[in-house]
Amino acid sequence: MTDTDIPDGFEPLFRKSPLTEPWEPLYSKNTAKAVIVGLRLARPHTNGRGLIHGGLIAALADNAMGYSCALVTNWTTSFVTVSLSVDFVGSAEIGQWCSIESDVIKTGKTICFAQCLIKADGAVIARASGTFRVVPKKG
Repeated sequence: MTDTDIPDGFEPLFRKSPLTEPWEPLYSKNTAKAVIVGLRLARPHTNGRGLIHGGLIAALADNAMGYSCALVTNWTTSFVTVSLSVDFVGSAEIGQWCSIESDVIKTGKTICFAQCLIKADGAVIARASGTFRVVPKKG
C-alpha cells in the first residue's frame, strides 16, 4: 500500500490503542465538527468470508464518535461509551476505502450524543449511534 491509496486530507491516526494496533494503518481527517476515521480494508479487517468484520465496524465507529465528541469540546474532556448501536446495511471487501463519518448531535455537561455513517468506497454499509459520558480530564 502506498500513500496514493489514501484519499486527500487523511493522515495517520493521531491516537493509538492496543485494540486497534493490529488494524494499522488507520487514518483520520478532522473537519470543523468531526473526526473522520479511514482505512484501506485488508485481510486483518475481515471475517471468515472475506468481508469486513462487524466488530471492526463497531469499534471504529465507537472511536470516531468519541473523538468527534472530544473535538467539538476542544479536547477539554474525555468520554467513555455508555451505549452503542450499529445497524449493518451492506458489506465491504478487501481493497475498498472505508470511512467512518461522524456527526455530534448534542453535547452537555455529562452526556454527548453522536451518530455516524460507515462507508466503503462511498457506499453506506452501516450506521451507528452512541451515547458518551463526559469524564473531566485529571489535571
